[in-house]
Amino acid sequence: MTFSYPYTPTTLQTTVKPRPWVPFKPHEGHVEVPSLPFKPRSDDLLGTYNISTHIIPAANPRVNPNVPVPEPPPRPSKKRTERDINILGLELMEQQARLCEDGYSGVTDERLLWNCVNRYVKKDQEAKIKTKGITLFLVHGLGFPKEMCETSLRYLLAACDVIDEIWSWESVQHGDSALLNKQNLSGSSDWTDNARDIANFLINYMPEEVETSSLPIQLHRVPASIGESRQKSGFSSRTLAVAGHSFGGGAVTLAALHFPALFSSMILLDATLDPFQGYVWEHNQYFVGATLIRRDQWPSREDALRSFKSSPMFSAWDPDVLQHYVDFGLYEDESGCVRLKTPPVHEALLTANPRVRCETWELMETLDEKIELLWILPGKPSEDVSMLAELRKQRAWRRPANSSNIVFKSSGHLIPQESPEELAGVMANFLNRKYDISSGKSKL
Repeated sequence: MTFSYPYTPTTLQTTVKPRPWVPFKPHEGHVEVPSLPFKPRSDDLLGTYNISTHIIPAANPRVNPNVPVPEPPPRPSKKRTERDINILGLELMEQQARLCEDGYSGVTDERLLWNCVNRYVKKDQEAKIKTKGITLFLVHGLGFPKEMCETSLRYLLAACDVIDEIWSWESVQHGDSALLNKQNLSGSSDWTDNARDIANFLINYMPEEVETSSLPIQLHRVPASIGESRQKSGFSSRTLAVAGHSFGGGAVTLAALHFPALFSSMILLDATLDPFQGYVWEHNQYFVGATLIRRDQWPSREDALRSFKSSPMFSAWDPDVLQHYVDFGLYEDESGCVRLKTPPVHEALLTANPRVRCETWELMETLDEKIELLWILPGKPSEDVSMLAELRKQRAWRRPANSSNIVFKSSGHLIPQESPEELAGVMANFLNRKYDISSGKSKL
């Protein structure tokens, strides 16, 4: 149930000039380390991979200015029309654009934020990896927690034995990271900061070697000499393969554009980079508005699950993925109700600021050709798929060298949620083919 788009040259253009990369700056003074907002996990994957959660300081300073978080709109007495929702979305998008025009983009925000990451490491492997073993780095889509990958991971690890360690990323406004950062999140969001946070982790905090021993909850910063070496020559004891969905795929692509030596291959699950024209602009207004008024509280997890199952969007999800969303995407508040860990207002803010999507589109053709790309794109009949077909063809071939693509007829944009087993099969085939270390055929 798949096919591929043939080579399609780029005709869609933007008028955006990509901004320069903002260098990292160490946090000054005492760093107060927060506790995890939950008990450490005691389960594993397939009885083979241990699971642990860790935190690191996010990149400093922020590209986002430090501005107040806007108040969500009040609940109306009657159901909002599509026009009402479009107006809400357009107002927030225009507000975010004015922040840059008014000079807020030059305001430095050095408040300390944190990123959570999940680590999945193979049990009982040799303490020292004899070759540059494969590390898989996963980056979630907009609005979802880092655990959304776990259904696909179970299928993947049953079919792919080349992976030594997996890290699942979580941006500062999402999931457990959002709980840690609740008091310090800005009322402006720039996708560049997610890319900078990813690069900060890979350069400065990912451990030098894969070990079966446990790691501290707050990962230690590696020596500056190692970080500098990684930027120039990549990892000394790892080979990094990446899979990024939607917003996460766009952010990790931007990181790879600035630090290509870190990356060996990238699997881009309908990664969001585009010139943001026509239908995309109009569709985004509605999406921003609908996100801003999204329901975020239920009496219990059971009520939340019933509500999700009645939704056209969630009813298309794999049941196991939906259960993971209920288990890891919600938390109990002080009143005993359950709420979304990722606040809708912060998800809407990220969607309302499309500049980085355009900047990454502009830069994409310069991505190092040594990084092999596999695009996985949606093909399930829908308005989104039909209207964006030409855009997705051009996304898949924006950097044509060393690239391939597969279109899933079974899935819309939410590929990991709707088709986790099919996704795992395609990823396993790609990774097994590229990194068949045991036969000496690995193409690093």
